[in-house]
Amino acid sequence: MLNNPPGGVPLKTMIDLHTHTLFSDGVLLPSELVYRAKVKGYTAIALTDHGDFSLFDFVIPRIKRLTAELEKNYGLMVFSGIEITYVPPADIKKAVAYCRKLGAEIAVIHGETPAETVPAGTNRAAALSGTDIIAHPGYITEEAARLAKKNNVCLEITTRAGHSKGNPHVAGIAKKTGAKLVLDTDTHLPENLLTKQLLIKTLKACGLTMKDYSVMQENARQIIKKRRGI
Repeated sequence: MLNNPPGGVPLKTMIDLHTHTLFSDGVLLPSELVYRAKVKGYTAIALTDHGDFSLFDFVIPRIKRLTAELEKNYGLMVFSGIEITYVPPADIKKAVAYCRKLGAEIAVIHGETPAETVPAGTNRAAALSGTDIIAHPGYITEEAARLAKKNNVCLEITTRAGHSKGNPHVAGIAKKTGAKLVLDTDTHLPENLLTKQLLIKTLKACGLTMKDYSVMQENARQIIKKRRGI
């Protein structure tokens, strides 16, 4: 067990595969975000800044160039990633393949959150794209959730305000269809990183338990295993 770090969650694993740095709309440098995550007790973090075809080739290589050094110095796993955002649904699969080629280990699609006007059909296209996670998928349809299950794409339970309005629906549709869930913070600010209070509040709001969280962490671990072969 972890030694109950300040504000942390004393669990064997603490994996967060959706965060942002100042390469998009976060406020922290990648190095600062990773160190703050270490202090919170994280065991793995993915840096998944927003992107589209205008800047995939700018953001991903720059994140990729420092992940190994941050891992070595701070003692947690650090993954290069991307949150593919507002890309037209017809181009999402192409975007995922391109981001993988550029070095994105973790691919997240900005799903049809109730907090924003995301292009209709994004969730379904994401489920067919080869991505790892559909972030905050809002009121995802049963069809899209079944496609996600079939293609081993995880649906996200998010701790982020606004986006989290869809969590109860996501939890229910996952239970109905067997789609896998992960829990991520969508961190933009230091105070967005996971704490025990935030975790319990998020789980309670959508009828999930700490046992469910353990399953979600295992699902995240399987993504890591698939992408790193470990």
